[in-house]
Amino acid sequence: MIGRLNHVAIVVPDLAAASAVYRDTLGATVSAPVDLPAHGVTTVFVELPNTKIELLHPLGADSPIAKFLANNASGGIHHVCYEVDDILAARDRLKEQGMRVLGDGEPKIGAHDKPVLFLHPKDFMGTLVELEQA
Repeated sequence: MIGRLNHVAIVVPDLAAASAVYRDTLGATVSAPVDLPAHGVTTVFVELPNTKIELLHPLGADSPIAKFLANNASGGIHHVCYEVDDILAARDRLKEQGMRVLGDGEPKIGAHDKPVLFLHPKDFMGTLVELEQA
């Protein structure tokens, strides 16, 4: 069911500064910031040869990552994203096994314009997991 690692998401307090570290210090290709109002975040993707790093910054006071940043002022790893071939089949299989899907359980369109779901961190050794349809 699980496919390749799509990205690791890191919440950052300063998106421009974090982008500069990856671009100017590490020499990575860094995308322009993109606001995702439906998710309450602004994202930047750092392209790596084998995966991506997603830099996340809250978009507005009601952002779902605002509390994370308040509790981790320097930022930190927020979630890992794995690809799946069929997100609905993956969701149903995981739910049958007792795993909890966050929100209403229906996929939303993510930063790559593909359906995504989030899985409860308590079911995955303390790690918030995002599934993205490949």
